[in-house]
Formats: sequence, C-alpha cells, structure tokens
Amino acid sequence: MSQTLWCAPVQQSSGHRVLPLVFAVTLTGIMANSLVSPLLPDILDTFDQSAGSAGPLVAAASLPGIFLAPIIGFAADRWGRRPILTLCLIVFGLAGVLTAVAANFAMLVATRFLLGVGSAGLINLGVVLIGDHFEGEERTTWIGRNAAILTIGLAIIPLASGVIAEFFSWRIATLGYGFGFLSAAYAWNVLRDEPVRTAQPLKSQLAGVGTAMRTPVIATTVTVGTLSFAIIFGVFLTAMPDHLDTRFAMSSGWRGFMISVPALSSALVGFNLGRIRRVISVRWALAISACFWAMGMIFIGWAHVLIVLIIGTLCYGLGEGAIIPNLQEVAMSEAPQEHRGAVVATWVGFARLGQTIGPLLAGVLLSASGAPAVFIAGAIASACAAVIFIVGPIGRSTSTAT
Repeated sequence: MSQTLWCAPVQQSSGHRVLPLVFAVTLTGIMANSLVSPLLPDILDTFDQSAGSAGPLVAAASLPGIFLAPIIGFAADRWGRRPILTLCLIVFGLAGVLTAVAANFAMLVATRFLLGVGSAGLINLGVVLIGDHFEGEERTTWIGRNAAILTIGLAIIPLASGVIAEFFSWRIATLGYGFGFLSAAYAWNVLRDEPVRTAQPLKSQLAGVGTAMRTPVIATTVTVGTLSFAIIFGVFLTAMPDHLDTRFAMSSGWRGFMISVPALSSALVGFNLGRIRRVISVRWALAISACFWAMGMIFIGWAHVLIVLIIGTLCYGLGEGAIIPNLQEVAMSEAPQEHRGAVVATWVGFARLGQTIGPLLAGVLLSASGAPAVFIAGAIASACAAVIFIVGPIGRSTSTAT
C-alpha cells in the first residue's frame, strides 16, 4: 500500500530559507480583510449602503474558507505545498484586482468571494510550512514570530490603504491585492526543491484526520479558534471602523491608524512567545490573554476620549498576540505529521466559519444597537474563552505545556 512520503525534518538552514516565504504568504492572506477595513465607510457611501452591509461585505471573503480550507489542506498533503500554494496566490491576486473595478455592490461582494477562494489556504499553509521545517521550541518561536509579522501587517496594511484612499480613492487602495501575484512567483521559486509525495489512499487520509480532530485538545483549539476569529473579524474589523467614524468622526486615514494600534502590543507578545512559554504554561498564557482581550474590548466600547480608546486597543493587542499563535502551535503539535496539513487546514476552516459568522452577527448588532454593544458582546465571548482555557484539556495532556 502506498503512503505519503515524508522527508526527515528539514535542516535548519532550509527552514530559515523558507521563512521569508512564510511571512509573505501570511501578509498576503491577511490582506483580504485588513486592507478593506478602513475603507468600509467610503465603500458603503459609494454604493449607498447602510452600516449593516459591512457585515456581508467582510464575510464574503471569509465564507469560501469554511469549505475550501480543509480541501486545500488535504490537497497540500497529497500533492505538495508548492503547486497548491502557488495556485491559491494567483487566484487571490486576480480576484483582488477585479475588486478595484467592481461596478456595483453586488459585483464587489462577488469579487471578494473569489478573493476568499484564493485566500482560503494561505494562512494555514504558512503555518504548515513552519511545522514542516522546525520542531519543538524553535517551532513555537517561529509560529509566534509569524503571528507577530501578521500583526505588523495588520498595522501597516490598513494604515497604508486608509492613507491611499484618503489621497486617491478606495479603488486605488484595493489594487494592493495584486501583491498575490508577486507572492505566487516567490512561492514557486522557493519551494522548487520540495520532495515528491506519494499520496496514501483517500479513505485512510480522511480517517486519520477525523481521528486527530476528535482528540480533546485539538477539538478545544478548534472551538475556541472559531470563537476567536468571530471576535477578531466581527468585533474589531467590522465594528471598529463604524465606532471610529460615528463616535470619534475619524477619516479613513485615522481609522487605518487606530486599527493598526493593537499591532504594537500584539507584535511584542508574538516576537517573545518562545520566551513567554518558557516561564508560563500554555494553558495560563491563553487564559491571561483572553482576559486582556475582554478588558480591551470593554475599554474600547466605553471610550469617549482618545486615551481610553488607545489603552483599550493596546490591551486587545496583548490578547490577540498570544491567543492565535498558541492555539495554532497546540493544534500543530498534536497533529500526526502525515496529516499536519489537513488538520491545520481543517482548523483554519472552522476559523473561517468564525470569520464569516462574526461580521454577520456584528452587522446585525451594529444596525440594532450600535458599535458599543458589539464590543460588550465581544468581551463576554472572551471571558467565556478564558474559562474554557482554565478548565479545559489544553496544557493538561499536551506536550506543548511547560
């Protein structure tokens, strides 16, 4: 019986060679929503849409990943990272450029859906590449630093798109999605020496992934990961622009700046995740982070002055900087090597479910009660996550605990 051919752990020099690609793929993946976030009020004004329409617009780029992320993970395990990753990046670039020329709101939503098809496999494949090339504490360190690069991107990308939109237009700003073409060419070159894989029978592959996903630790990371992404994309990326517009009367450039503030504290945590995990268990690192997240959202929703708003966004960043990379690292460590791509991709598929549901719920709550109510709901959800981390299985049986 044939089985997936896995190479031995890649030498450290090869791992370091692939890291720039990992960072490029991560930055491309987060552009789907971070680039458009500060542009939302301007886009809605262009097409004469209400604030509630922000939800479907943001969710359109997340919806395909619910179904496609697991499929892309299976494909990458069977046929290799190189062809699958390159194809995803090409689709992303093409759809992003089409976004800039959308003639009406329905067409814009459709192009963002296609953008979501391209981005469905990007974040998870970046994490999988780290898992392919690093082990143990070094893997934890680079997953944390990749998350820090992600948060730096979340700072720079909306700031840049907001400024470009202010001086030119939101359509010119969305041309930045063309970065996907550059990332595709880079991926094809860097992964040219990827070992050939002989796929195991699909039935065996599905059974192995199903068994892994049902383990208590991985199942918990999936549950909380889904909730976390609903908070990020529903509370922060959907409600925050409206909050800054209505309560603080900020222009697109200033909205982009404020949305980028959490990246300061989040990147600080991400770059030091390896050090943090040496002195605190993963369970308590996650629980404390969720508490910071809840506190940050309470401050943001309550803020009427700029200093309180900034404190809240920095607290939010502290929580985000540890929650996502720690959850990813735990799921990666628990997954069998031969099913790593599929397990991580399935995890991301559920995260995409959160990304899709979050903006839709936020859009409804925005229309009914306003942005502060959305932030209070996010704080409650974060507190629930903290309880799950404290009483759940993460850090009790997993090898990732210190």
